[in-house]
Amino acid sequence: MLSPKRSKFRKQHRGRLKGKASSGDTLAFGNYGLQALDAVWLTARQIEATRRIISRYVKKGGKMWIRVFPDKPVTARAAESRMGSGKGVPEYWVAVIKPGHIIFEVSGINKKIAVEALMKASYKLPMKTRFIFKEDDYYDTIKDK
Repeated sequence: MLSPKRSKFRKQHRGRLKGKASSGDTLAFGNYGLQALDAVWLTARQIEATRRIISRYVKKGGKMWIRVFPDKPVTARAAESRMGSGKGVPEYWVAVIKPGHIIFEVSGINKKIAVEALMKASYKLPMKTRFIFKEDDYYDTIKDK
């Protein structure tokens, strides 16, 4: 699973999930992408489960890009521990996702397979998502009809 090799600080503040994504909101690598519509913390396990689904469809014909990385540690206290005695130890890592952020991109496969792969992948995610594609690809699909 994804996690940083090392971090500057062991524990972080929770932060706020306000606002829209200011960067990472356009397709940069592939022709098709999965865009977040909600603000959420995406765990490394969820990213890995989604990656497996997409790679099953893409196979060797296409290419996939993961546009998020879990770099925020989430701490948890031991069960049945009393109040006080500081913050808990880091349990898992999350990526902070804001609305509009592109999570996955694919290319090298046709639109029908890309839609199917990203729709199946979206079931593994804890938020609403939408399928997006590049503008030049839209005109190619019109010509095919």
